[in-house]
Amino acid sequence: MLLLPVLLSILSGLASPVEVKRPRGVSLTNHHFYDESKPFTCLDGSATIAFDKVNDDYCDCKDGSDEPGTAACPNGRFHCSNAGYRPQYIPSSRINDGICDCCDATDEYNSGIVCENTCKEMGRKEREALKQMAEVAREGFELKKALMEEASKRKEEKQKKLAELQEGKKSVEEQVESLRSLKEAAEKPEKEAKEVHQKAWEELKAVEQAKRDQAKAAEAFQELDDDADGVVSVAELQTHSELDVDGDGILSEAEAKTLLGNSLQADVASFQDAVWALIKEKYKAESLADTQPLPTIPVEEEPDTQPDSHVDQLPPDEDYDEEEDEEDDTDEDSIDEEVLPPKPASDDKSVEDELDKMPPYDEATQALIDAAQKAREQFEEVEKSLKEMEESIRSLEKEISFDFGPHREFSYLYGQCYELTTNEYIYRLCPFNRVSQKPKHGGSETSLGTWGSWAGPDDNKFSIMKYEHGTGCWQGPSRSTTVKLTCGKETVVTTTTEPSRCEYLMEFVTPAACHEPKDLNHDEL
Repeated sequence: MLLLPVLLSILSGLASPVEVKRPRGVSLTNHHFYDESKPFTCLDGSATIAFDKVNDDYCDCKDGSDEPGTAACPNGRFHCSNAGYRPQYIPSSRINDGICDCCDATDEYNSGIVCENTCKEMGRKEREALKQMAEVAREGFELKKALMEEASKRKEEKQKKLAELQEGKKSVEEQVESLRSLKEAAEKPEKEAKEVHQKAWEELKAVEQAKRDQAKAAEAFQELDDDADGVVSVAELQTHSELDVDGDGILSEAEAKTLLGNSLQADVASFQDAVWALIKEKYKAESLADTQPLPTIPVEEEPDTQPDSHVDQLPPDEDYDEEEDEEDDTDEDSIDEEVLPPKPASDDKSVEDELDKMPPYDEATQALIDAAQKAREQFEEVEKSLKEMEESIRSLEKEISFDFGPHREFSYLYGQCYELTTNEYIYRLCPFNRVSQKPKHGGSETSLGTWGSWAGPDDNKFSIMKYEHGTGCWQGPSRSTTVKLTCGKETVVTTTTEPSRCEYLMEFVTPAACHEPKDLNHDEL
């Protein structure tokens, strides 16, 4: 918006052009170099020629300054006066090329093309646009003044809140330390009582485990003592191949003897004291051996109407005695009982689980635990409040110290986000935080950069924001975004482009970017 007064000033001056005699294609600024009463000296000083050689359609000067109105010099420039609009230079190659480049049609003076002079209409439209821009600038600046006032009040409020939090923090810190001491004092007897309970439980478990282990050893001894002679021999031990030592699947006599303590046999005492410890991890109780499939009880089939020659048939008149039937039933029942698998012993795992489950605390210990837990909860609650307070203090200190412009006019953008939706993406700008891009039809978000710094020129530092260190491009640099701020009554992202790979340009309109417009006499326009 700094260019607006300049443009208006230029247009103002062009509204009443001064007619000065000069060669075709020469600007008012340079007319004094073209004095027809004197020889012409090239503007670069490379040569001096007779004035009648100016615009003679032959290039005499290296800089093409002797042919401002012809296409003779490849590096020449033609000046369009464009009275009523903005003057401009065009390459001399466009002179008389059949295309109207100057709105006053002066570039096509000898091409036979009739060009309409559109300068006044173009000037009128541009002046109207500039007036609208000036009006937007005025309204935007009024909004900016309100933003500056609000920013000043907000800063005072935040500074006051910060001071209150910092003062209140001291009290909360003291409370935290007091509750920490109470918690530690309550946890000490709790810990001691728990340790006593734990030790008693572990001792009980050890006793129970020893009893169970001894019972298993006694049971295994009985199973291994096949001849019930009160000792387990090498031969009896060899019947359990799972006790194999060297992994060949066979328990050799030497291996069995080693397990028996280098003896040929072991009685109950020595078995429980030494042998059981060596074999209990591999030993498989006979009661848990693989269950054999139940024997099949033949079912008598109905006799065929046509007797098979290979099947003996009962005499048709033979009767069965009821007592024999009863005896047969009894035999079948006894068979069923014999073929049923033995009922499993008590579930060792459930017993172990029961032993691993610590018994409830006694009332005195539980009371100490409850008191310590209450002290912990009180301490954690106040400690959480302190952490939240510290986070609020850090956040306020960061916001207060932020560079939000000369009058903190950009502070209203802090903590806000603005989106622009295109055909493919949703762009999201969160000023002083980050810029991101997300596919419109689903997909993950990509960071286009996080807040870096103000990057405008020295005379307008707060016109450009720079966001850096975004998501890295494939085999390329990290993404970055330049945000150009322009004056407007609204706060909105207007465009987003990618001029270079992984480098984005975003146009952002905000009243905070408006400058106080200068008063101009628009009647001159």
